[in-house]
Amino acid sequence: MSATLLGSIARTTVPQTALRRFLALDAVVTAGNGLAYAAFSVPLGRLLGVGHATLLELGLFLTLYGSGVGWLAARRRPPVPAVRCVIAANCAWAVLSLVSLFLWNAPTAAALVWIPAQALTVAAFALCQQLALRSASGTQ
Repeated sequence: MSATLLGSIARTTVPQTALRRFLALDAVVTAGNGLAYAAFSVPLGRLLGVGHATLLELGLFLTLYGSGVGWLAARRRPPVPAVRCVIAANCAWAVLSLVSLFLWNAPTAAALVWIPAQALTVAAFALCQQLALRSASGTQ
């Protein structure tokens, strides 16, 4: 995710709009990733060195989670507690993704690239959402 893309998404005079846009982007990426994991669990499992059943379950979870984040993004004023839960979940996901690499016996080369990349993307979502929430709430 480039700084230009993030800047263009956040460019608005309405703080709630920036928050909703970051939530929507998170929802699209998360649900899309989940659908890919679910639909292609066997080949992606081989590529990443993950069991296909685990990847299928993860894909279904991410699809549902992404749908929930999308529902929040569609709200005119997303509820602050729900947005904070999304931010916390994104932070936890990023940390647990990186921890999984250390607990994994033999990650593939693709997993060694993919896992940190997706962890950084999710952490970026959390940061952007936190900053947008802070701006929308009018707090520093």
